[in-house]
Amino acid sequence: MERKKPLPSYTRHFLLLVIACAAFSCGSAKESGEEVASKPNIIYILADDLGYGDLSFLGQEKFQTPHIDALAARGMVFTQHYAGTTVCAPSRSALMTGLHTGHTPVRGNRGLNGGQYPLPESTQTLPKVLKNAGYVTGAFGKWGLGYPGSTGDPLVQGFDVFFGYNSQTIAHNYYPRELNDNDAILTLEGNQGAEEGQYAPELIQERRLQFIEANRDTTFFLYMPSIIPHAELFAPQAYMETFLKRTNPEPPYQYESLLGPETPYQGVDDPDHPRYKVGGYGSQPYPHAAFAAMVTLLDDQVGQIVARLDSLGILENTLIVFSSDNGPHLEGGADPDYFNSNGPFQGYKRDLHEGGIHVPMIASWPAKVKAGSQTDHVSAFWDVLPTLAEAAGARYQQSIDGISFLPTLLGEGEQETHHHLYWEFHEQGGKQAVRMGKWKGIRLNVFAGNQEILLYDLEQDPGETRDLSKDHPEIVAEMDRLMEASRMEDPEWPFRSKIETEN
Repeated sequence: MERKKPLPSYTRHFLLLVIACAAFSCGSAKESGEEVASKPNIIYILADDLGYGDLSFLGQEKFQTPHIDALAARGMVFTQHYAGTTVCAPSRSALMTGLHTGHTPVRGNRGLNGGQYPLPESTQTLPKVLKNAGYVTGAFGKWGLGYPGSTGDPLVQGFDVFFGYNSQTIAHNYYPRELNDNDAILTLEGNQGAEEGQYAPELIQERRLQFIEANRDTTFFLYMPSIIPHAELFAPQAYMETFLKRTNPEPPYQYESLLGPETPYQGVDDPDHPRYKVGGYGSQPYPHAAFAAMVTLLDDQVGQIVARLDSLGILENTLIVFSSDNGPHLEGGADPDYFNSNGPFQGYKRDLHEGGIHVPMIASWPAKVKAGSQTDHVSAFWDVLPTLAEAAGARYQQSIDGISFLPTLLGEGEQETHHHLYWEFHEQGGKQAVRMGKWKGIRLNVFAGNQEILLYDLEQDPGETRDLSKDHPEIVAEMDRLMEASRMEDPEWPFRSKIETEN
């Protein structure tokens, strides 16, 4: 079993939270006579563009995330966890398939037929694996891996139920005109024209809670891909007013941000604009307040999920995983530097530096996982499928890139480790990255034929500020070899062939 590091100083708040949870029974005690089933219920919560530093137990100081902090205190925090890549669709493809971006079938954001490029029908996916093991499967939130009716439709890829945004483009908007309800369209009457009467994340949360209630006596997998806090920066007024101060006593109210100074964002507000509520970001006069309000709402939703499980007596044997699909974005008025959203790391969404792919990850399973634990085991999205399959006793095809981290979670047995992790990114001239032990190599401008690799020692320099490539040519050579060997060319996602064509 891998050795665990002591808790670092930046998680001092986490330590205090663990102590508080122990004192005040942060998790529910198992009621007498309650039998814990061998297979856990599984809930995977995926935030959208939430940075490593956007949670208060990891250092966020502008606002608090008490429910997510409590989830961390009840379970295990993974300090060395990585997203599938640095943007939505390919990162989620890695999560669903257990394959990194050198092998997974969706390797970029590509719109198609009102949705996105689809997973092939034959793809082994996490929901298919769990469904075959007897789980009821539901997804509620943002999909982005296949337009409705395609081979990538969530109902084709193993989910019994889907409600939310099929298209990640429409998921930019918090007051959409419609949502996907299984294979039907639900028109949101309160959001027609310029109206903003139905906040979609709240509607989606209601369906999640209903799914839990309906399947309380079965074994279920709930996939919760939230659209928060991806731009646009919108939150219900009650949440906004947590971070705003009224400057006049009577309506119409005027406000001053408590997180100022603010730089208003001018977006798409004209109902006649072709991008209005179809991917265009709306204007926001208080971007800081809106971002804090959105993450606060997400935190409350995590608390609601835990409370519902507790009230039904099924929290003890439910494995809850919380993470984010990539690093913080710079769109729609977002200001990650103000919030220190990438924590100790360099880079943002669309970067393969740590700030773009090093994400928070929590796993809570009161019946099995030691509360207040922490690990520096290096893991990534493609490890989730084998881990959850093993926890569920489910069979899966072994030809994947992922390695189960269940031994680390349970504190039992030998934990297999990766020789290296690999990422590629098909935008901004092409990028590749490899992590091998303490070493991180990044190649930029791949399509232009660039051969140089930046090299960083993450143990000594987690912020990737000192390029050591000239000091360690033998490590650079190995990184170069791994960047070539770790991938297979896919004609749908040309990478190596694109280099040859453009040079």
